[in-house]
Amino acid sequence: MNLVLLIMLSTILQIDSAATAIPAAPQVVEQSYSLIEMCVKGGWLMLVLLILSVIAIYIFGQKLWMTIRANKNSAYFMREISDKLQSNKRRSAMDYCDLAGTPLSATIKRGIEKIDLTDAEVKAAMEAAGSHEISRLEKGLPLLASIAGGAPMIGFLGTVSGMIRAFFNMSNAGNNVDISLLSSGIYEAMVTTVGGLIVGIIAYFAYNFLVERIDRVADGLDDGIEQFMDILQQEPQDQQ
Repeated sequence: MNLVLLIMLSTILQIDSAATAIPAAPQVVEQSYSLIEMCVKGGWLMLVLLILSVIAIYIFGQKLWMTIRANKNSAYFMREISDKLQSNKRRSAMDYCDLAGTPLSATIKRGIEKIDLTDAEVKAAMEAAGSHEISRLEKGLPLLASIAGGAPMIGFLGTVSGMIRAFFNMSNAGNNVDISLLSSGIYEAMVTTVGGLIVGIIAYFAYNFLVERIDRVADGLDDGIEQFMDILQQEPQDQQ
């Protein structure tokens, strides 16, 4: 019996010693990085892309607000103009146009100012005013289009410069090539490419969105001119 106990105790000690001899598995430490850290690794070209993105956002926000105001309450505005002109309140109608401060109101005011001329001359003056208002809305869109096309090119420039740096470091290392020597160049190459594409894609969709909204404003101006010409057929011509 004692022999059996000794054998069991010896076996347990051997298993315990073998378990302690097995090295512990290395712990894997998960590394994380923030968006700012990633952008910093992209190099100085990321600063250029940041500036372009700020300009694109500013243009988009400004033009979006202008187009929203341009299409606001246009039907109500035309009814008020019709009522004032039919009541022979030309000065009041022009003051109302100044108060509205929209492309449509500026176009209609131009028509009121030329109301004593022929219908063709009034319409021509209003169309010229409308074209001026549309040009004012389109100001800045060429720059937005340039950002949409140029940002990806800047990203590709970062790709080339990053790969050049990576190969330069590799050539200087000789036979002692280490992945850390290549990481900075590869980071710059990949991050600038992604950044350029993101800025370019956003600017591209913003540009087309604004073009569509400005086209709707232009259509509204055409409708407003036609409505104004219809009002003139009933409006008394004597100013009060």
